[in-house]
Amino acid sequence: MSSISLNDARDLGQSFLMRHKVSQENAVVTIEALLRAEMQGIPSHGFSRAPYYAAQALVGKIDGFAEPQILQPRPGAILTDARCGFAYRAIADSLPVAAQTAKENGIALLAINNSQHAGVLGLSVADYAKQGLLAIAFANSPAAIAPYGGSKRTFGTNPMAMGCPRKNSPPLIIDISMGLMARGKILQATEKGELIPEGAAVDTDGNPTRDPAKAFAGALLPFGGPKGYALALIIEIMAAVLPGAALGIEASSMYSAEGPSPRIGQSFLIMDPASTAGEHFADRLDILLHFITDQEGVRLPGDRRIALEAAALAKGAIDLPDPLLEQLHSINK
Repeated sequence: MSSISLNDARDLGQSFLMRHKVSQENAVVTIEALLRAEMQGIPSHGFSRAPYYAAQALVGKIDGFAEPQILQPRPGAILTDARCGFAYRAIADSLPVAAQTAKENGIALLAINNSQHAGVLGLSVADYAKQGLLAIAFANSPAAIAPYGGSKRTFGTNPMAMGCPRKNSPPLIIDISMGLMARGKILQATEKGELIPEGAAVDTDGNPTRDPAKAFAGALLPFGGPKGYALALIIEIMAAVLPGAALGIEASSMYSAEGPSPRIGQSFLIMDPASTAGEHFADRLDILLHFITDQEGVRLPGDRRIALEAAALAKGAIDLPDPLLEQLHSINK
């Protein structure tokens, strides 16, 4: 591992993408999302994704020059066509429209289709929470998880996240995915020669496996058995069916440059808590959260990420694996 300053990481990442048929605006938004993931200690969704994005942009699987098209078919609804470009750009461009709609109406629905990998979904809802809005997000992805009792890949890891504004504190961010492990972590285990936990995946024959390579070829399993399966189904409906995006079983891999654009989807429910709770929302929330954290050994979801990001900002640098840095630098020479 080597340390690299935040500014150097930004410049390196943006230059890397721009040399692979990605516009400057798309590169800036995308690399900022990857950098935030690194700072929060989520390398599986950080700079390790850049080579995959670059390879796909180079052949047109991702349209690196796409500009999202934002429509408002009804007063409280926003429909964004990512146009086979980066999800990060579609989400960022839609934010001011969706936020203003929620403030005017009390609630807004943002649906995004023809999209790509959405990264750390908690970052997106945090951006709404910083504006005093409560946001719940859903994202689907190419099929990787089998339904409870089955062995065929049916759902993606399908994350969902909630961002909740607080008074005099960073937002409460709850960010979960439906698999016991993310596919990115399966890949990292393969590269490191590590085994994955028991009960996380099955191989192509439906047999339990701890071998990450066999797991990647087979299927992941949902956390919580039937409950995780049910949540994955809810998210698939919210993120794919509702926006008119591709189902996980229809989407091509986000790790391969082969095949068509995955055209997956995301959706956000954005709410102005003042419209129903009035001015007391933050106070009531703090009563609940303080009751939780007053219990010994308990911390709030997202606290570790917040602490790691603060430390990275104070240090002004992140650590990246040497092989990844060499790969990014070699293309930029």
